[in-house]
Amino acid sequence: MLKIYHNTRCGKSRSALQILEKSGHPYEVVEYLKNPPTETELRDLLRLLGKKPLELIRQKEPVFQEHFKGKTFSEEEWIKIMLENPILIERPIVVMDGKAWVARDEHSLAEMEASL
Repeated sequence: MLKIYHNTRCGKSRSALQILEKSGHPYEVVEYLKNPPTETELRDLLRLLGKKPLELIRQKEPVFQEHFKGKTFSEEEWIKIMLENPILIERPIVVMDGKAWVARDEHSLAEMEASL
């Protein structure tokens, strides 16, 4: 089953959701700001995406700029920071059949759509 980690206020996230709706495939919407991922889920997402924690953080987000910019943390600490501040997690993340995409740009949206 498809799953999208979604932020209703994000245009890119809404675009990815529209692609899922048009696909006709069943999917689950996780509004990750209301229902943040568990540590296990976040680690699984990082593994599926092939990313390190800092690569999945929205560094232009005000929370990052005010509290974390210019500071050095271990990967474990970044994971804890993301769990405590889910707004920092890049969006949208779409998961399907052991693959995941941060569906923010035309390339990733096209790749995701082709996989449906």
